[in-house]
Amino acid sequence: MAEKTGIVLEGGAMRGMFTTGVLDVMMENNLTVDGAVGVSAGATFGCNFKSKQIGRAIRYNLKYAHDKRYCSIHSLITSGNLYNAEFCYNVLPNQLDLFDYETYINNPMEFYVVVTDAETGEPFYHKLEDCHEKDILWMRASASMPMFSKPVEIDGRKFLDGGIAQSIPLKYMESMGFTKNIVILTQPRDFTKQPVSGLALVKIFLRKYPALIKTLSHRHEVYNEERRYVFSREKEGAAFVICPEKPLGISRTEHDTNELKRVYEEGRAVAAKNLEEIKDFLRR
Repeated sequence: MAEKTGIVLEGGAMRGMFTTGVLDVMMENNLTVDGAVGVSAGATFGCNFKSKQIGRAIRYNLKYAHDKRYCSIHSLITSGNLYNAEFCYNVLPNQLDLFDYETYINNPMEFYVVVTDAETGEPFYHKLEDCHEKDILWMRASASMPMFSKPVEIDGRKFLDGGIAQSIPLKYMESMGFTKNIVILTQPRDFTKQPVSGLALVKIFLRKYPALIKTLSHRHEVYNEERRYVFSREKEGAAFVICPEKPLGISRTEHDTNELKRVYEEGRAVAAKNLEEIKDFLRR
């Protein structure tokens, strides 16, 4: 029996433009996998891989980069979310740049997202079946940055950004039977995460969630260990890592369309450079 293949999509807010560049090249070359897991921006941009919409993520990010309805202090003040939930998860996919729900549903590739339970500080996983209504809540939760987003309540539980508890869920994919995985990172190979800055301020904003604060305070340790595991699996031949060759140097909430396009093109370039190796990895 052939091994099940997967893709792990790290977050990183607008560093995710790198990921969209990689995924677009893969789609242009008809490269498919059996399953994917997205974290934060890896979830919100990665869903377009399952719906097979080449260019959609970069297109709407360039078009609405300066629209206050998309990402703005105005949105943060008026809605409690820097990235406006109504615009991002309703108006945009249903009116302005249509999401292909039919293709998403009919594509047999499984798509999971990671969220962080605000009460326990632990990661939680959900399979997105159709990207409608409740699924959208899970996706939104996965990308809800602490202090810049309100917790998303689902079934009586509150969730925030999946990257708080688990940024690179390769072990999760392996536990689900996906034994051969492409891992798309948004930091270069030599990156090491440092302790969260402004922890005192974080403790004030998140004082209702002590377990979440504890998770955040140890996030750098968990993240660095996840990266070590990813590269160890790469050496063993069980993972293929795609990452920037140097720091992307882009703001997490970048509005400069030239910068968004630059990072997207970097993703495309790295994918094109490694295209034959990616194909070989998936064929093995």
